[in-house]
Amino acid sequence: MIEKRNLRLVVTGLMLAILMAAMDNTIVATALGSILADLGGVESYVWITSAYAVAVLAGMPIFGKLSDMYGRKRFFVFGLTIFLIGSALCGIAQSVPQLAVYRAIQGIGGGALMPIAFTIVFDIFPPEKRGKMTGLLGAVFGASSVLGPLLGAFITDTISWHWVFYVNVPIGIVSLFLILKFYKETKQTAKLKIDWLGAFTLITAVVSLMFGLELAGKEFAWNSWQSYTLFGIFIVFSIVFIWAETKASEPIISFWMFKNRLFASSQVLAFLYGATFVGLTIFIPIFVQAVYGGSATNAGIILMPMLLGSVAGSAFAGIAQSKISYQKIMAISVVFYAVGMAFMATISPDTSRLLLTLYMVLVGMGVGFSFSLLPSASMHKMDYRHRGSANSTNSFFRSLGLALGITIFGSLQTKLMTNEIQDKLGGSGQGASQTIDNLQTVFQPEQRQMIPPNILEVIVNAMSNSISATFLWSLIPIAISVVAVYFMGNEKLEVSKEE
Repeated sequence: MIEKRNLRLVVTGLMLAILMAAMDNTIVATALGSILADLGGVESYVWITSAYAVAVLAGMPIFGKLSDMYGRKRFFVFGLTIFLIGSALCGIAQSVPQLAVYRAIQGIGGGALMPIAFTIVFDIFPPEKRGKMTGLLGAVFGASSVLGPLLGAFITDTISWHWVFYVNVPIGIVSLFLILKFYKETKQTAKLKIDWLGAFTLITAVVSLMFGLELAGKEFAWNSWQSYTLFGIFIVFSIVFIWAETKASEPIISFWMFKNRLFASSQVLAFLYGATFVGLTIFIPIFVQAVYGGSATNAGIILMPMLLGSVAGSAFAGIAQSKISYQKIMAISVVFYAVGMAFMATISPDTSRLLLTLYMVLVGMGVGFSFSLLPSASMHKMDYRHRGSANSTNSFFRSLGLALGITIFGSLQTKLMTNEIQDKLGGSGQGASQTIDNLQTVFQPEQRQMIPPNILEVIVNAMSNSISATFLWSLIPIAISVVAVYFMGNEKLEVSKEE
């Protein structure tokens, strides 16, 4: 058992690792313009973000299962080491393709960090303290989504984009030291047969899906042979993966877990919350810059109320888990989330900053509950050798929802915006096409002033209306969340007995 005086140091190391891995996509997105200006390769920019996301998503369930079989510490340390190597390489990249490869290396490490970190907390703390500690880690996860854009803008503006990656190195070294020195793993693990077929088919299916979503409609048309090929590979390998998992003695994703209604509903909620929350982190900064006329840094600062709301929600859910059932806590979460998102669907150029702030606090609190509660609910009553797989499955579904949400809601917002601009400026004529092609000028204060007032009004209204309409559509998956909450049952975090 780890000594009490060392527990805080272990948790600090886990928090630092979660902060880095969860923040990496958002912090890089802010610096993307500077990266492309320096390295070129604008036509291939999508690979910079997608390479990391694909590697993380594919690795999560695999590392979770391996940690069950061979121990948490070795795979957490492995993931952290690979992540740091990838970060250092990203900082010295000389081209976009090279950077994409290094980002994939980063992602391999990142896929091990988040799910194993939550599982370690569940292992080292007694039941009565697990809720509080998962609430703390959940708050860090939520904060990273909002801090990323702000920190990325600050580092890029004051130092250079290279330090968006280099900043991980000192943080990661501290995390690595704390885990190596103070985390003493005492549980015995069984060396079992690795499900190689499951791992291969899962990676192939995920990579095909992610690249299909990232590239279709950008690099090639949705109805092109490339799209059909990628989505066809996804379908075929998903079927083979499901078949392989039913035959494997130690499957990567154990489908028997889904027979548990609490576990199954937690995965549905993770997916739906991931798909809707990502839209908030993307579209609120766009709204601030394009509609209000703020700078990139202001766009990052204005996300702070949502950060504070999510931290408060995560902390409350963590503390309440031992007193209130998972279902009741998530019912409160859905109410806050739905009300906040409904208010977000009403935003316009006339919406005051104060009102927007209040709306963000509501949605932040609503989604914040899930950051700490869903990992705990996924591992509820799971023995040691299944916790890693259970929690990594939850992280996988949240990340999958995030990936699909970016594509679906991003495409929806773009379509709504371009349709309104074309409608207001005379269909698909030259004026409308030229306006759409030069939309980036509305994000640059000095260029914004040169746009004719009537054109600027059309752009601002189209941007505002499309974003608010996208938030309105987001209420559909949130409504489905109500059904998932109903099926959670009345279980709560047990504190009556030690393991």
